[in-house]
Order: sequence, then C-alpha cells, then structure tokens
Amino acid sequence: MLRTQLSACLSKSVSSLSPTASTLEDVASNHRGLARVVLKKGKAQILKDGNPMVYSGAVDRVKGRPAPKTGDVVLVSDGSEKPIGWGLYNSVSMFCVRLMQLEEEVRRDPSCTLNMEKLLEKRFSAAIDLRRSLGLPSSDTNAYRLINSEGDRLSGLIVDVFGEVAVIASSAAWVEKYRPQIESVVSKVAGVRHTWWRSSVDILKEEGLEVSHEKEQGQPPFTQKVKVVENGVYYLVSPEGQKTGFYADQRENRRLISSLSKDKRVLDLCCYTGGFSLGALVGGAHHVTGVDSSMSAIELANENTHLNNLDHERISFVKEDVTEFMKRALLRNEEWDVVILDPPKLAPRKKVLHSACGMYRNLNSLAMQVTRRGGLLMTCSCSGAMTQSRLFLPTLQGAASMSGRRIAVLRQAGAGCDHPIDPSYPKGEYLTNILLRVS
Repeated sequence: MLRTQLSACLSKSVSSLSPTASTLEDVASNHRGLARVVLKKGKAQILKDGNPMVYSGAVDRVKGRPAPKTGDVVLVSDGSEKPIGWGLYNSVSMFCVRLMQLEEEVRRDPSCTLNMEKLLEKRFSAAIDLRRSLGLPSSDTNAYRLINSEGDRLSGLIVDVFGEVAVIASSAAWVEKYRPQIESVVSKVAGVRHTWWRSSVDILKEEGLEVSHEKEQGQPPFTQKVKVVENGVYYLVSPEGQKTGFYADQRENRRLISSLSKDKRVLDLCCYTGGFSLGALVGGAHHVTGVDSSMSAIELANENTHLNNLDHERISFVKEDVTEFMKRALLRNEEWDVVILDPPKLAPRKKVLHSACGMYRNLNSLAMQVTRRGGLLMTCSCSGAMTQSRLFLPTLQGAASMSGRRIAVLRQAGAGCDHPIDPSYPKGEYLTNILLRVS
C-alpha cells in the first residue's frame, strides 16, 4: 500500500531545512539565510483563510541575500514581518509565491515544514485516502483524478490515473523544478506502472519558463493506448490526447446520461472519443450519433465501440464541425430526444468572456432547436472564466430566446467528486454541466 510506503519514506527523508522547532518564527531565526516575502498591510488575511496565491501586487518587499530564485522555498510574512506561512517563490510570475503550509499547520505538524519532498508525500497520501473514501479506483472505474491542483493543496499540479498509467500535468514552475520528486511519489501509487509528464507550455511561459514539448524533453512518445473502465464501460485513452487524454471530470454526468437514454435517440456534440455516446448506448439508447471535428477522436471513438462489443447499427460517429452539422439537421427537420453539447474551452481568459458568451449562445441556440420539444439537453462549459462569472445560465436563457424555445433547469453540476475545489480559491472551479428540458 502506498500509505505504508510513504510513511517509510517520511521516516527516512531528511532535509537540511527541516525545522527543529514547531513555529515559523523559530524556523526563521534558525535559518537566517531563508528569504522572506513581506506582504503589504492588509493583504495577509485572504492567505490565512486558505487562498494559496500570493500575487506580486500584494508584496511590499522581498528580504534575503542572495535574492531568492524561482522555485526556492521562502517564508511569507504579514506587514509586521510575522510569518504566516511558507511557499515556493517565482521571480517573474504574477503569482509571486504559492503557499504550501500555514503557520497553524506547522504548529500542528512540523514534520514537513520547509521540506517539499516530505510535503509531497504527505499531500499525496491524503489525496489517496480521499479517493479511497470515494470508492476510487474500483472494479468498474479505474480512471480518476488523484491530484486536483489547489483542491488537493498542490497548486499547479494535476495527476490523472488511467489504470496502470498516471498522467502528470504541470502548470507551475515549482512543479517543473520538483519533477523527479513528483514522479517518484506518483510511481509509488498502488497500481501505477508508468508515468507520463505533460507540461503546459503556454502557461509555463507566463511562469517564466521556456519548456519544450514532451518529446523534446527526452521522454519517448506514448504510442500505446491505455485501456480503462468507467462506470463499467471500456475506453482506450491516449495520454497524448486533449488535456490529459480523457475527461474524467464528466464521469458522474455520463452516468446520468446513461440512465436517461433508454429507447431514446441521442446526439452527442463535440463527442471527442465517445464518452457520453457509449454511456448512452450502454444505457439502452435506440440510436446514438456522435459528432466531432477531430478525425483522430472519431477513430478512437469507433475503436471504443468495438472494444465494448456494442451494436454498430445503433451508433455512428461523424467527423464534422458541430455548427454545420446542426444547421444541416435543421434543414432536414431532424431532432433528437437527448442532446449533449460539450464544446472545448471557449473562454480561456476573462478578457475574451464577452465574445465567448456569444459563441456559447449561438451553439446552444442550435442545440435547443435540434432537441425535440419536451426533450433533454445536457450542455456544458469547461471555461473557468464562464463558470466563475455565473454567466452561463443567463447565456442559455438568451439562447432559448434566440431559438424560440423555453427551457427549465433540471440539474446543475460540475466536475466529479475526485475534483475537489478549495472554496478559498474559487478560480479552481471550471466545469459547469446543466441539464435542461427544452420545450
């Protein structure tokens, strides 16, 4: 068991920075070479409440000789220079420090203070315990999220487990610095035999790092597809696909679609590799049509159909732009009983939110028109800016007006329970999933 292995690692790990005292005040006095980030007055409370991000605009001064470098451990102090926590420094990012531990935590358990290796082991152990309590992995689901960034108190790090493969997604400079330690801890997770590292190149540029793609980092291409099971349905996952290769965040929403699809005609728009489509077919759908603009996704969706020995006459996948597909369907007066619309991220930044609202409105207007009156539309947004703005529902109402339909909200949901969100950092919330009756 990983917990036993990690406990052994914790007892063996020794760091030159490990404190001999139980408060950060004492640590500061014992390690005078440690740099200190001093906040402006009035900027400490949000961090004490749990938000891990120290914005550069909240910093009054940085004390230390030599000055800290990106990835270095630093103390964070309030305006009176009283330490409130410690974290990892970034000299160029808008996130000057990502807090790892607060003063109160150090008092309760000083074993990990200023020691990232030990802290990683402790946070992973807690994450594993949480997933076990949620029943993950299980005999009918072995695809799940193990580490969800701020939700598991490791900001900038995501780890998705797909059977024997763990995909590690990095979007912070500290994650790149501690890559060997992270890979070592992940490799000890029960059942994991392979790890695959994915650096978010564009985000890391904002962190001050020029990181090449995986193939250029000495990591061989992951040519094999990984077989996973979710809700009893088998899928082939390509770790080099979109995001980490599979949208485990929609697992509970796919289960719902499966339960609603018996004897229904189902349309899955932006179907990717067939997650919702196969769930609907297994749930007894009369016929399922999946549409996606990516040929590689469509090919994998067809492979997944073969993998489950499903009736090919009851499912078809179409490579086409979903907007064009829906316009053509309207010309044919074609409608479906259940429609799923799960487009890619249309608002990657808050500054494009206005234009993204227009795109979401247009897509959903068409989706409502191809949903038979009295039918169901499950519509999604994976754009954090949209979800956090709470503009998605008003946008859907605008789409209903545009399409001449009325809608009723039956259910609002987000990502699965293995994607925890820290309420002190609401920017971690990104997925909105709304089930509508269209009339």
